Amino acid sequence: MITVFLPCRAGSQRVPKKNTKNFSGIEGGLLRIKLEQLLKVSMIDRIIVSTNDQEVIRIASKISSDIVIDVRPEYLATSLTSTDDLINYVPKIIKEGHILWTHVTSPFLTNTVYEDVIKTYFEVLKKGENDSLMTVNKVQTFLWNKEGSINYDRNIEKWPRTQTLPELFEVNSGVFINSRDNYVNGGDRIAETPFLYRTKGYASFDIDWEHDFSLGELIYKKLNE
Repeated sequence: MITVFLPCRAGSQRVPKKNTKNFSGIEGGLLRIKLEQLLKVSMIDRIIVSTNDQEVIRIASKISSDIVIDVRPEYLATSLTSTDDLINYVPKIIKEGHILWTHVTSPFLTNTVYEDVIKTYFEVLKKGENDSLMTVNKVQTFLWNKEGSINYDRNIEKWPRTQTLPELFEVNSGVFINSRDNYVNGGDRIAETPFLYRTKGYASFDIDWEHDFSLGELIYKKLNE
């Protein structure tokens, strides 16, 4: 059984009303787009929207009566709430199966991508090589901190070809899948050996700032012309 956990708290500071404000002409915005994508995924058994926002509740309830609303406690819905605390809350409301944690801020993670992610998750579980999954972006470029380069040795070669640099991966927070048992036992939305699922193209796009929101609207409009 796959249950989606979709967190949508009120009070976004970087982009006010980010979850629900009009997006590229769509009333209900990113929330509507995401819920309509998820409802098309045949492998998803249940969708839980966890929120303290009455507008989120109103929009989600109108989209489908099958969507479960979790009215999240206020202490877990502030800008200071840690992700770890929210992770520990999830198995209290989801009692069985596998948990797919995703966000409305990934509007180009389509239903076909979710289908492939879930299929891949069960395939790697069956092989026994991985126990969970998260989406990532491949990073193969020059990375530095204040002390200097961190993923290549400038004493050997100052500017090596990027193809020869080690592959690193950035967690893009599009999808995390893990079993409820692993949530309980490990206190995490991934387990010990997560499969790194590389998203491609616009599927990796995440809306975090106002300029992301504006760019996302342009991309969405272009893709849906």
